[in-house]
Amino acid sequence: MLPRAWVAGGRARRWAICAAPIVAIAILLVVRALVATAPRDMLASDGSGSLYIARGGPVIVGVQGAGHLQIAGHDLANRTDRIVLPHGPIAIRFTGEGRLVWSPVGRRGDPEYVPASSLSPDPPERAEFPAWAGAAPLDGVIASLILLVVVASVLYLARDRLRAVPREHYLAMAAVFAVACIVRWIDLGGFGQTWDEDVNWAAGRNYVTNLLSLDFRPQSWVWNYEHPPVMKILEGIGAQFADGFGPARALSAVWTALGCALLVPIGAKLYQLRTGILAAAIAALLPPLVAHGQIVGHESPTVLWWTLAVLLALTAGTSRARLAGVGVVIGLAAASRFVNGLVAPLALIIVILEEPEALRDAVWILPAAALATFYVVWPRLWTHPISALQESFAKLSQTHAPEPFLGTVTLHPPHYYFLVYLFATLPIGVLVGVLAWPRRTRATLITALWFLIPLGVAFSPVRQDGVRYVMPSVVALALASAAGWDRLASLVRFRHAFLAVAGALVIYLGVTLVRIHPYYLDYFAEQVGGTHTVAAHRWFETAWWGEGVDRAVTYVNEHAGPGDRVDRDCIVPAHLAWFREDLWTPMVHSPTQATWIVRYGDAPCAIPPDARRVFTVEADGATLAEVWQRSNSR
Repeated sequence: MLPRAWVAGGRARRWAICAAPIVAIAILLVVRALVATAPRDMLASDGSGSLYIARGGPVIVGVQGAGHLQIAGHDLANRTDRIVLPHGPIAIRFTGEGRLVWSPVGRRGDPEYVPASSLSPDPPERAEFPAWAGAAPLDGVIASLILLVVVASVLYLARDRLRAVPREHYLAMAAVFAVACIVRWIDLGGFGQTWDEDVNWAAGRNYVTNLLSLDFRPQSWVWNYEHPPVMKILEGIGAQFADGFGPARALSAVWTALGCALLVPIGAKLYQLRTGILAAAIAALLPPLVAHGQIVGHESPTVLWWTLAVLLALTAGTSRARLAGVGVVIGLAAASRFVNGLVAPLALIIVILEEPEALRDAVWILPAAALATFYVVWPRLWTHPISALQESFAKLSQTHAPEPFLGTVTLHPPHYYFLVYLFATLPIGVLVGVLAWPRRTRATLITALWFLIPLGVAFSPVRQDGVRYVMPSVVALALASAAGWDRLASLVRFRHAFLAVAGALVIYLGVTLVRIHPYYLDYFAEQVGGTHTVAAHRWFETAWWGEGVDRAVTYVNEHAGPGDRVDRDCIVPAHLAWFREDLWTPMVHSPTQATWIVRYGDAPCAIPPDARRVFTVEADGATLAEVWQRSNSR
């Protein structure tokens, strides 16, 4: 037996290891509390000062809670209002116990907390603001360090398993991760702002501020409450670094790239290493995965959580600790998007297929760990979880906009909607691999379930927006295609057949991305005639999420004269059209009164006969946005 001193020393070391990340996070929070300045403290003692408006135009500004704000001749007590403001410092006076909130020009989600960097105690003529006005980079650094502490702690706990991973797996994963990030970072944001980004961005920034301030009051977690918080927290870290979507989009690329890289060990476990590498490369270059890997949205973490859950389920065995780890990832997935709860049955089936003896523990450990994780990471559930979830589901049940599908316009697409979209958006070179996919193996069954189970969302009211809600199925298709091409290469009596096939497929996908760049959201494959054919026949959605609006609006901003009238009602996502600040006051609501008309997609809009089209935004021959000019509108 070991001496008692050795046993006691071992216990002390284990406690120290467990306590180290908690202490590190506590120190970071204390440093933030000591260094950061609260927004209210940036104003003078009587509440007066200046608010910096980075972009002139309509700003929604006001107070959350009990407070009184005076700004630009408006008195706002316990409410918010829309006010057209010029860029630069604006005099304000803010008193009361509430919180100053706004939606500046460029965002129209739930109001976000006004950062300290946008406030000054001095009047406008003397006010000075830092170069990072509108952002909170200190909070971004602190939040990033906390995330790194959490990730490092998890990796340390898994160090024995990680040591057993072959070196070539790590090298392949690193290469795929780098390529996937670079592809998504090139011209990041070149597609313009998309529909939901401001909502996710603003809520995420608020959530991160709440966590760093240890603010768990229910009213602080109402932002975008119809969706769970984890995705927004991850993206909210990037939202602290700039008054714009760039850093948050860069993090979206990282989450998707990690998901792609995890296909290497998954493919190696189910098939062989070269299959996993090819599957990861395909996923890194698939247009739908590139598109949603550039957007501040739910899809990017979804790819990460599903691939991580599959990998952990494949290697869980009978270990209760490992099964609990799978449950935690399931909880994080569902806490990023409700429909990600579908990963739970997939993970349970994989665990049982890999190790039937784990059934007795898996059936209770996985759901228990998942539910506990889901509850802990969402402070809004802490006091009244059932009623909070009911409110979220009620808001999600609202009707969405109609969309074209196979030549008709519908609010309720058929249940096979996602299957058709997956076929239409899968590059034909990848589709050929899927058709050659090997059958009747355990790996085939797991891959098939990975493809089919996410399609369960088709039996909910959420059937819209192409493959957005079935991104895990897209990843499964990448794996199936890689296995199919591996099978085809093995039939050829040529030593380097697989390398030739893989190289050709990667080049083909690279050319595909170049052809549709930067409008990956609007990609449709060769088997349906490409984007231009789809748009001409109204088979599927194109110009559906705001991509391309920014270029049309920029054209108007650069060419419109002072006092020109602009109509933006021909843009369905009108909240994405941010015109020059002097164009907001003379803005009209009828094309017949306008000098400039921006039409997006196939929005129902009667263009006056005397208007001429002066600018067009296209993707693979399909028109996304148009600018029309009239000369006799004054």
